[in-house]
Amino acid sequence: MIANRLAVGAIALLAGCIPGLEGDDARLPPPPPRYPKQAERYPPPPDRDYQPRRGDEEVTALPAPRPVWEARPVVADAQEVRAQTYVVAPGDTLTRIASRTGAGADAIARVNDLQPPFELREGQELQIPGGRYHLVRAGESGIAIARAYTVPWSRVVEANGLVEPFILRTGQRVLIPGTPSTSSSAAQRAAAFRLNIDDILTGGEPALSTDARPSRAVAGPTRVLPATAAIAPPARFAGGGFAWPVQGRIIARFGAGRSGERQNGIIIATALETPVRAAADGVVAYVGSGIAALGGLVIVKHGSNWTTVYGYNAKLLVQRGQAVKKGQSIALSGETGVTERPALLFELRKGRAPVNPEDQLPRL
Repeated sequence: MIANRLAVGAIALLAGCIPGLEGDDARLPPPPPRYPKQAERYPPPPDRDYQPRRGDEEVTALPAPRPVWEARPVVADAQEVRAQTYVVAPGDTLTRIASRTGAGADAIARVNDLQPPFELREGQELQIPGGRYHLVRAGESGIAIARAYTVPWSRVVEANGLVEPFILRTGQRVLIPGTPSTSSSAAQRAAAFRLNIDDILTGGEPALSTDARPSRAVAGPTRVLPATAAIAPPARFAGGGFAWPVQGRIIARFGAGRSGERQNGIIIATALETPVRAAADGVVAYVGSGIAALGGLVIVKHGSNWTTVYGYNAKLLVQRGQAVKKGQSIALSGETGVTERPALLFELRKGRAPVNPEDQLPRL
């Protein structure tokens, strides 16, 4: 009898050490957060329970491809052309005159107020604008040309009156503004060049031959288009508006900051390695880390001159030239390196002009 009582007591004591099926879990300490410091200060966004779906989210991080301005560097061999007056001879065309003088056909047309189809008459006097003219070769990009001459690409765009889609053509003569660089080597000139988002949007595509067309977007990241292939953006915006790329608190807003710096987008606090989703259907125009301050960078063109920019990413999940759908994961978020917190930089542009994303995104 006593032995039975001792056995029952031992079983009861042992049972008290085992958590029950209901209620006891509330007494257990919560599991440690994946990123303790960040989790304490910046709670994960509402989609923290995100589970990868079949398809694009299963794609592992991809290496950033070599951009065309590195794959196809430019030799700074611009021809110096003196300002002069040219008298049109029989059989002359604007292209032939440009070839004879070394000046750009577009520059000659602009100075003389010539309009398509650029009809000329024998004996007509044309003013040939002087300056340095670079002859564009196959695959050369605006950024590579600007780097070769240590001139901001935006100045080249303005000097030549370049417009959307900013794709150069083989044989085109581009006016290089400013004075020749005193740098002694191509490496020094490249190091002196400072890349920005506007450069990528307006000078990031390789030159095409006169009759060639840009390549169509590919469906997935497994087929990588060469750096020397120009990418065709969507003809029109798919519609339906833009969606938030991540969920989180905005910690920096569009416009001028307190210290006078200008923010061309918004910065959204989010947990590390949060899936960053395309704000709308589009084609990836750039993937890489060429702008050091922005970390892993993805730029997507959406048609109708709309572009979205996603910065501070830790991992990149898409390739240049890839078609993406609204809501598709294109990267995993990282840290800013400036504010010492995990976050995403999100910019929205119409043409070259930054637009406040909050004016185009759904109200939360």
